[in-house]
Amino acid sequence: MVLTYKYKLYKTQKLKHLHKIINISGIIYNHIIALHKRYYKLYGKHLNKFKLQKHITKLKKVEKYKFWKNVGSQAIQNITERIDEAYKKFFDSIHHQKPVQNVE
Repeated sequence: MVLTYKYKLYKTQKLKHLHKIINISGIIYNHIIALHKRYYKLYGKHLNKFKLQKHITKLKKVEKYKFWKNVGSQAIQNITERIDEAYKKFFDSIHHQKPVQNVE
């Protein structure tokens, strides 16, 4: 049995920094998903987590994405690992599905 806990964070001065990091993490997550979709449309392949991590590291050096440095490298690695694992599971499930037969 797995226990889950739900926490609610109120916007206070003490938690302002935490809210900022969580928002930036969401932006990074959405950016990686969009990048993954574009790459798959163009090349028909999915990106592995190492390519995603290298890409994010390069983007953090660009002036437009400097604020991504507020998020720790381990958090970004975790985001890329979760996305990579989700895409692997998705593509494995597609490849292992049985074809649907029409019964008349």
